[in-house]
Amino acid sequence: MADHDNPQEIAAKFLAKVKESPFIMLGLMDGQHSEPMTAQLDDDQPNTIFVFAGRDNRAAGGGPAMVQFVGKGHDFFACLAGRVSRDNDRGQIDKLWNKQVEAWFPGGKEDPNLTLLRFDVESAELWETDISLSGRVKMLFGGTITADESSSHAKVGAIG
Repeated sequence: MADHDNPQEIAAKFLAKVKESPFIMLGLMDGQHSEPMTAQLDDDQPNTIFVFAGRDNRAAGGGPAMVQFVGKGHDFFACLAGRVSRDNDRGQIDKLWNKQVEAWFPGGKEDPNLTLLRFDVESAELWETDISLSGRVKMLFGGTITADESSSHAKVGAIG
């Protein structure tokens, strides 16, 4: 994420990373711990992350929430703030349904414990660990990394 990247480019990098490895940590801002969930993305709703969950899941009650994400290669990090709510629109469930989700819900789309949660992103902080070659050498031998050799960081509003 170079300084010249615009919010749309940053959002595109984040969404591409989530598509590579869709695992997030989701938690309500209620003092309970976050838990791992599998993100479902709808390209028509870029500021929203969906997750299938049990109706008894701690996040199913909805409210202010945070999502944390670490890219597959530990080269991209994100912390998102927003709100969780239920979205049991059958069309949305059909659109996002897949074999991995089906494995968790033996009753399929009609499973009485199934709910679709939506996390609407309000703001995000994103980090890309694009440390330069000289910075990596310094890390190996105990040198000091300068700002131009380190990772980049961006703060954005809604990410789409």
